[in-house]
This record gives sequence, C-alpha cells and structure tokens, in this order.
Amino acid sequence: MKQIWTARAAAERLGLSVSTLAKWRVAGEGPKWIKLGNAKVAYDEADLIEWLDSRKRQSTSEPADAA
Repeated sequence: MKQIWTARAAAERLGLSVSTLAKWRVAGEGPKWIKLGNAKVAYDEADLIEWLDSRKRQSTSEPADAA
C-alpha cells in the first residue's frame, strides 16, 4: 500500500509550513496532492520524492526549469 501523508506531515517532512503547501496548491505549484472529501488534503510519498528530485540542481547558474 502507498504511504500517504497529511498536509501537516508533508509540510513538516519538507521543512515547509502548511500554509506554503496550501498556497502552492492554489497556484498549481509544488508537489502533486490528493483531495480526500470536501476539505482533507493528502500527499503520496512517491509524489513528494518525485517533486524533491525535480528540484535537484548541479549549479547555482542552472535554470529552475532545466530539470
């Protein structure tokens, strides 16, 4: 079974605030997320890892969209 995290757990694990993740969801940024019911949000661990991997850079001069 997949490892699913609450928004709070995902934020803590990523070192971000729950508010930052919420703002990114509205803007269509950040990791993929899952809507459960009317207000509950969750994150699949595999999606968080994929998103983190997409943020890796070799150099400070590398453009953000080069990944």
